[in-house]
Amino acid sequence: RKSSLRADDTFESINELGSLELMSRDLGLAAYGPLKKSISADSLSSISSIGNNFGQDFTVGQVEVSLAYDARAATLHVSLLQGKDLLEKEDARFESCFLRVSLLPAEQIVGISRVQRGSCAVAFSERFSVPLEPAALGETGLRFSAFGIDEDERSVSTGAAELRLCDLDLASRPFAAWLYLQDTTKAVDTVGEILLSLSYLPTAERLTVVVVKARNLVWTHGKGTAADPFVKVYLLQDGRKISKKKTAVKRDDTNPVFNEAMIFSVPAIVLQDLSLRVTVAECGEDGHADNTGHVLIGPAASGMGTTHWNQMLATLRKPVSMWHPLRRN
Repeated sequence: RKSSLRADDTFESINELGSLELMSRDLGLAAYGPLKKSISADSLSSISSIGNNFGQDFTVGQVEVSLAYDARAATLHVSLLQGKDLLEKEDARFESCFLRVSLLPAEQIVGISRVQRGSCAVAFSERFSVPLEPAALGETGLRFSAFGIDEDERSVSTGAAELRLCDLDLASRPFAAWLYLQDTTKAVDTVGEILLSLSYLPTAERLTVVVVKARNLVWTHGKGTAADPFVKVYLLQDGRKISKKKTAVKRDDTNPVFNEAMIFSVPAIVLQDLSLRVTVAECGEDGHADNTGHVLIGPAASGMGTTHWNQMLATLRKPVSMWHPLRRN
């Protein structure tokens, strides 16, 4: 029988919390002050609740990629490994497909794969080398775009995924992950971004979520800048709220720095059944909180939410930080 988490599994019940100072140094968070521990939130049965469709994107396939950076040669190596379900199965117009890799923000095309028949299971096994100076790693991104070829041999865009190189720490280690392609015709309404760090320590069965900061927040109800944001983090198991923690409130700040660690006791046996829902909220004058936007992270998510979770599992004991767009609630 698979074990279950308990609602009272909070960081107070863990004997050894580890060094927040060391984690702060690993993440490069010294500029934001000392890393703090968050507080447990009041109630798991609050109405702020979690719907089954939170965080779901319009996914139209997956592609496995790997990235490695050669600092001596100032070259980024991009490998397309394989893909699956790259075209919508019910769309019979496309009998073949290919992938295009572009360098952002200039949209410079750096690689185009060979045309592949079918799309359910595709082996690319192709590598592209991109000249890139070390200083450009923090300002550059990659877009992986899938195209279907119709009966008139026209190329039709079917989905895309993006990675920001500054999120991946390529100077220290290579990156490999499955990326979820999103339907680019179905725009997602975003209300800002949030920087999160995840790490899992298997020996202590401890999941640590660091809410670092948010930027470019858009307030609800057309407010100006007069809002007081804070962040709530829900731990979900099979869609159920197991634990909830929240940060301190930051007064009148659309680019707040939280730098707070949330520590959850998580048995390894249930790790693949868990997800995190991170919600940015505004503290109103009447004491009530209005939810601004959210992001879902874990196996139940898609896009960067799944990529971040998988990267955490691939680098156990090491914190992995990524920016996530906040979807409007």
